[in-house]
Amino acid sequence: MNPISHDEHLLKTLTVAVVSRPRATMKELAQLAGVSKATLHRYCGTRENLGQRLEEYAEGTLNLIIRSAGLQHLEPLDALRRLIREHLAHRELLAFLMAQYRPDFLDFERGDIRWQFYLEALDGFFLRGQQKGLFRIDITAAIFTELFITLVYGLVDAEQRGRAANADSARTLEQMFLHGALSGGEFRER
Repeated sequence: MNPISHDEHLLKTLTVAVVSRPRATMKELAQLAGVSKATLHRYCGTRENLGQRLEEYAEGTLNLIIRSAGLQHLEPLDALRRLIREHLAHRELLAFLMAQYRPDFLDFERGDIRWQFYLEALDGFFLRGQQKGLFRIDITAAIFTELFITLVYGLVDAEQRGRAANADSARTLEQMFLHGALSGGEFRER
């Protein structure tokens, strides 16, 4: 496992600080991140620059998650498991994205194309899984993407609020995504 750089460590701690105290001053954020106000000022200067740095970090991390999951070359079930693990390995980032954006932050018709690569990668993965027969074909790949995002980000939010333990989150996500909430048997319409 690669040791994380000082820069990445600072970004992670700042991400956690911003999530836990969204209205904190730069001084308070520096304290929460374990650095001096002067260090934080040298690092980013202003709150606006800090926000920009954290968004760039988020974009880079989502790219890393997509690349590390092997969505294009692994068998879909193995890739799904990796995709879940990679997301959960970056819980603080997911919490940051939830805290920073409205639920429609991935709405490209509103001009928010920064995250388009992420949705396209997930859509492509779920389409490939459908073509290989792992995922249902009566649900679009885009809906699979939306359901996956909702489950993974929602579970991280529940962990943040103390409503879920993260010890078994990967298995829980996989089971809910692949099998739903029914206990045995298939869904029967009434």
